[in-house]
Amino acid sequence: MNTKKIGTIYILGIILIFISMALSITYGTKYVGLSDVIDAVLSRNTESFNVNVVQARIPRTIFGVIAGASLAISGVLMQTITRNPIADPSILGVNTGASLFIVIGIAFFNIQSKLSYMGLSFAGAMITALIVYKLASSGYSGPTPIKLAIAGSAASIALSSIINIVLMPDSSVMTTYRFWQIGSIGGTGFDDILLILPIFLISVIVSLLSSDNLNILLLAEESAVSLGLNINRVRLMAALCGVLLCASTTALAGPIAFVGLMVPHFIRMVVGSDHKHLITCSGLYGSCVLILSDVAGRILGRPGELESGIITALLGAPVFIFIIRKARIQSL
Repeated sequence: MNTKKIGTIYILGIILIFISMALSITYGTKYVGLSDVIDAVLSRNTESFNVNVVQARIPRTIFGVIAGASLAISGVLMQTITRNPIADPSILGVNTGASLFIVIGIAFFNIQSKLSYMGLSFAGAMITALIVYKLASSGYSGPTPIKLAIAGSAASIALSSIINIVLMPDSSVMTTYRFWQIGSIGGTGFDDILLILPIFLISVIVSLLSSDNLNILLLAEESAVSLGLNINRVRLMAALCGVLLCASTTALAGPIAFVGLMVPHFIRMVVGSDHKHLITCSGLYGSCVLILSDVAGRILGRPGELESGIITALLGAPVFIFIIRKARIQSL
């Protein structure tokens, strides 16, 4: 792809992020004007209700940028290391594994801190990803798209059953989990941003530094080895980054589905498979998708709001069906 076209895609993504952030701050269950935004940024007129609304939306919006980019980049990495177009935290059951470990921590160890949530989420996500990939790899033809989808669905059903078993005896745990499980960036603040930001930056930097190796990983294994690539090490690093991005977001915002599936798929159609651009553009447009989904949920759910996880599921389900049909046709 020529440099001019890629530059246009980057510029469009940056413009869309600023538009999305502006909409997130000004629109919702209540509209606020530009003067209210300026007052909130400058900490003026803090007794105004509109200014307080803006001050609550600013960290929510910033967190949405980070969370959307994290989920989209996680999807890119998972799709690359599995060579599978439908690899995504929600499809592979990774979100459910993270949820199970968090529920166990709440129910049996009375864990309340979000830092502990993140640790449990990472452990559950990593173990689930390994189990699903192992199940899909068994038998003839290895981890095909259909086998990964079936293994991920089976794992999600089984883990969801265990979650219900843990939740049923304790209504307080069920209440805590009920609001978390849908997936929403509402209620997040600057403390959450400070928790997720280091993980996000480290994972993205490592992923971008590994972009050339990830490009080689797309080749046949024999070709990659002949070029001197340590396949297992590259896959391990990419898997760690992908699960860290997914798990940290899931711990703080709940299991938001399909962002990591649909965004990388469409970005790959536009910019190709060069991971330097694929990772960066997926992060940009993933942020836009999650923020706009959050805004749509606030507007459609008036006077309350629909969680962003519901909106991304409504958007992502048709994309999932499209990708599955495409993969099936290509295999015929």
